[in-house]
Amino acid sequence: MAGEAGEQPTNVAGESPEQIAQPTEAEGETTVTEEGTELERSIGLVGGISIGVGTMIGAGIFVFPGLAAGRAGPAAAGSFAIGAVVALLVALPASELATAMPKSGGGYYFISRGLGALPGAVVGISIWLGLVFATAFYLVGFGNYAAALLAEAGVDVSGVPVVIPLALLFGVALTALNLFGTENAAKLQNYVVGLLLTILVLFLGYGGLDSLGVFGASRAPEQFMPFGPVSMLTTAALVFTSYLGFAQVATVAGDIKDPGRNLPLAMIGSVLIVAVLYVATIFVATSAFGSGPLSGFGETAIVEVARAFFGNLGALAILLAGLLATVSSANASILSTSRAVFGVSRDAILPKFAGRMNLKYGTPHVALAMAGGPVLVLVAYGEVEVLAEVASFLHLVMYGLICVALISMRRDEPDWYDPEFRVPAHRLVAGIGAVTSFGLIAFMQPASQIIGVAIMLGSAGWYNYYASDVQLKGVL
Repeated sequence: MAGEAGEQPTNVAGESPEQIAQPTEAEGETTVTEEGTELERSIGLVGGISIGVGTMIGAGIFVFPGLAAGRAGPAAAGSFAIGAVVALLVALPASELATAMPKSGGGYYFISRGLGALPGAVVGISIWLGLVFATAFYLVGFGNYAAALLAEAGVDVSGVPVVIPLALLFGVALTALNLFGTENAAKLQNYVVGLLLTILVLFLGYGGLDSLGVFGASRAPEQFMPFGPVSMLTTAALVFTSYLGFAQVATVAGDIKDPGRNLPLAMIGSVLIVAVLYVATIFVATSAFGSGPLSGFGETAIVEVARAFFGNLGALAILLAGLLATVSSANASILSTSRAVFGVSRDAILPKFAGRMNLKYGTPHVALAMAGGPVLVLVAYGEVEVLAEVASFLHLVMYGLICVALISMRRDEPDWYDPEFRVPAHRLVAGIGAVTSFGLIAFMQPASQIIGVAIMLGSAGWYNYYASDVQLKGVL
């Protein structure tokens, strides 16, 4: 069992909140000491937006267009719009909770303080595993783009199983990068996202003008919803994985400078940026080929769209952008997964060794291993749609409970609850956010629903076995 419960949980080393490392002279930063387990606040607003955008932009543009068009036709653009609305309805409550509790763990921390230890533990452990599924999904996408880039460059990889080995190799490399310092991982994220956005703006700008008939021949518009409205909702459930990035920002809240200002801006801003890019991408892609042919191209459909516009050079540029996108998504997810484990271990929901810090680099090295290790197992599995939907399932549960936690916090208003950002009409916003989050789950594949429920039941079983005596009160 987790040990005796006190008024407030101690950190993983057994210290009270007063014994945790104190802030340095640099505003908003903390140090890592042998006695404490605080993370250094080394990520600014640009870094926070880069984590959100970098995580979200990968799947929505470089993996899903062909899959989504096959399910919903041009209405896949509406699927991405639905996902954006749900994400914003959750990003607002999450922003308020994050400014009141800017701690590593994100949704776990908010739900455990708002709804209690059991819901928090189920969400905390589930999101650790949900992020593992998401990271594996991104890495498999990376492997596909790397193989396609090699083939485009004239390297014969036919008959050679390169996708999974490349995905495994980069999974190990990104885990190692995060071990050697959060600042290093954040710098990589900023550079990758900056270059990625430059390529995408040029591509979508030209493609949008072409789709409108400014360049090239005009095209007859395709029926917007060829498979009916339900297909748009089922596709929204699939592609919602593309909007998991704003939650990653909350998960690394313990690393964010000036969290009262930067957390809401990073979460809401990143959702708005990628929503515009997603809808524009589906519009351009379905206009270029039609949903049927686009679906036939599979997970690298957007490459063929670029080839149609710019020839082989365009295909190479988009393949490079796809590599950058999947690297940034996987990098941000590994960072967030480790922080989810770190946050849960601080409350003794997981064994205390999971929160141990590497004092040289200021990173939770055991949590990083618990993030990277399971990812490599799932990468070997390689089923893209199942990986994506299980990640979405577990995150949608968390998002719905975040909305419920906000309503609970506002109702009780504990003394320590003093957010710098407050959601207007919070009951309406959070209520709709909860209903839409839970509602999207109903449109998922049965296999994804079964796996998601099994993970949650397993998380509840772990809590009852290991940590049922943990009592949470207030914040650390």
